[in-house]
Amino acid sequence: MKKNVLKICFSLLLFSLLQVALHAQHFELGGLLGVSNYQGDLSNNSSALYLKETHLAAGAFGAYNMNDWLALKLSFSYATISGTDANSNNEAVRRRNLSFRSPIYELGLTLEFNIPGFDPYNLNKPFSAYLFGGIGYSWFKPTTDFGGSKVALQPLGTEGQGLPGYPNPYRLGTLVLPMGVGLKYALTDKLSLGFELGARRAFTDYLDDVSGVYVDPAVLAAGNSELSALLSNRTGEYLGEPVTVTPGTPRGDQAPADWYFIAGFRISWHFLDNGLMGSRKRLRRNKRSGCNT
Repeated sequence: MKKNVLKICFSLLLFSLLQVALHAQHFELGGLLGVSNYQGDLSNNSSALYLKETHLAAGAFGAYNMNDWLALKLSFSYATISGTDANSNNEAVRRRNLSFRSPIYELGLTLEFNIPGFDPYNLNKPFSAYLFGGIGYSWFKPTTDFGGSKVALQPLGTEGQGLPGYPNPYRLGTLVLPMGVGLKYALTDKLSLGFELGARRAFTDYLDDVSGVYVDPAVLAAGNSELSALLSNRTGEYLGEPVTVTPGTPRGDQAPADWYFIAGFRISWHFLDNGLMGSRKRLRRNKRSGCNT
């Protein structure tokens, strides 16, 4: 009799584990609303973030939760980044007098690792921290204000791009490495809320149009345009008199890459994967019942 009871209990336990495994696999659609910021050549030589350069950011995502611990997420994000030497307490940086603003359009593919595990269909795992990392591609377009107008910087070649003996114009798109941490909580078996803090390492140092060295203004004016020479060296605007900078003088901080950051609250809707596993009845978040021997 006792053996039969043990067999029944073992069968019930195995069935319960199978149900949990099946229901851990599900799809998720959601969105994020938050803020963005930037770190690079125009954030005080890549050493600070400035709250005044914080902007609204938003995104949408779809995820496939393969189990309690791992989810594959495809996302699209929109953000704005900006920086200006006027924020710096360093007078030498302020005299450089450069500034920029750029939209960011990002497509990302990341893996989320839930710690200790997350399953909105399981009462025991409605809350989890998570880490995420992956790869993405971002489009950007740095501009600056000049004479009351917004001017696109990349076509100007402010560091000699496109001229003989200088690099080619940089692309307005770059690979990025998204990474970060977050928290999420399942309010119901369908709806969850969370908060996410993420960083993106760009594979370019030109999100802000600043990276290399000053070029002879006569070369810029002759090869690119007068406007290129004017916006390459704006120290004279700050001092109120023309200033010549020796060609080859560092214009940027010589760091290999720029960064930007997106943080915000996320909301998502969960639904079962009926295509890969067949039709399944939803497992409600009820307390499990056991079997005593």
